Amino acid sequence: MSEDTTEPTEVESASDDVVVTTHDQPSEIDLLAAERDQYLELAQRVQADFENYRKRVSAQTADDVDRATGRIAEALLPVLDACEAAFVAHPAEIEPLFNLLLGELKKQGLEAMNLHGQPFDPALAEAVLQEPADGDGDGTTVVIDVLRSGYTWKGRVLRAALVKVKG
Repeated sequence: MSEDTTEPTEVESASDDVVVTTHDQPSEIDLLAAERDQYLELAQRVQADFENYRKRVSAQTADDVDRATGRIAEALLPVLDACEAAFVAHPAEIEPLFNLLLGELKKQGLEAMNLHGQPFDPALAEAVLQEPADGDGDGTTVVIDVLRSGYTWKGRVLRAALVKVKG
């Protein structure tokens, strides 16, 4: 059985002096190197934690900004609806204003959903009217008319469209 106890050993030199040396005992340099390695590992962990924190806060801030601007865009939807209704009645007079408003909102992330002729998706639209399907239909419910435009904001549904479906 080997024990890790360190016992001094005697070594005789040429002058018959006894020199005491110890084996298996870490030197002060080894202890300092181990302590340095511990502090280095700790510093690396703290640095990695801080980097993860910085990324998380940055992503959260960007998400907060997107939500705030989305609320502003949502508040402007009635204005956009009024412009769209006026455009239908008087296209020549309203078109420049309507295109300008829609263009600026598109630059910021607003997208109008084009659902006409597409299969009905309840995540994108709300069916408020329905026509029966033709006898030769395949059972798919299709959007045949958009009554109120729906919009997405940076990939998220901001407002569902109101549609008439067939099927």
